[in-house]
Amino acid sequence: MKPWRLSETKYSFVKEHPYEVAVLPIGATEPHNLHLPYGTDAITVGLLGDMLCEYAHQQGANVALLPTIPYGVDTNLLGFPMAMSINPSTLDLLITDLVNSLETHGVHNLVILNGHGGNSLKHTLRELFPHTSVFISLIDWFAVVKDVYFDIFENPDDHAGEMETSIAMHCFPELVDVSLADSGAVKSSNFEAINQGWVQITRPWDIVTTNSGVGDPSRASADKGKQVLEILKERLGTYIKELSDAEINETFPYEK
Repeated sequence: MKPWRLSETKYSFVKEHPYEVAVLPIGATEPHNLHLPYGTDAITVGLLGDMLCEYAHQQGANVALLPTIPYGVDTNLLGFPMAMSINPSTLDLLITDLVNSLETHGVHNLVILNGHGGNSLKHTLRELFPHTSVFISLIDWFAVVKDVYFDIFENPDDHAGEMETSIAMHCFPELVDVSLADSGAVKSSNFEAINQGWVQITRPWDIVTTNSGVGDPSRASADKGKQVLEILKERLGTYIKELSDAEINETFPYEK
């Protein structure tokens, strides 16, 4: 038994070992260029969550890895066959119900581990904040390594590019075939303000991309994926351990 995995843990253990932290991975089911599986986001974030929780557990943290939510907000990818989308409001309701369950069971901390760029969840934290005693952290794992991205990778990666492909090659190589990938090139908008990021829109990916990829995966490698995961494990696994050990008081998570 791996007691940080709630789905594999027995009640005989849980009743004697209350959890302080729960980790909820959230992914998506969508095309990832031509060379990665539809479940890339869900598989990756689930494996990452397991790695972080194992690291924290080995340091003494009381942490539970919740089952991964395999669907995300993919309304702008519905032009591609079998992109499975849920609305932001649906995802909000599901997270709210799970937070309420954790509060009922006396779990003080929830870490939402997000693996899909379309899941913009900061507003969810703000809406829940006045209504729950659970301290909620949001982690977009791909943002955690921004400061070291160009120490490891050569090409900017938005979706199914060098970084995602490298992690997949390390974690589930049997599901990857880079020989099938296209270059991940995207079309520019007619508006400079959109191209520069001054204006945000919802991008229709079936128009913007050729095969849903954004970023060139040709220089991906399993070794690069391993490097990223080691950094994520140390940074985020340490945070989970600190949460597990933290004293909850009236100024938490700030100093008195």
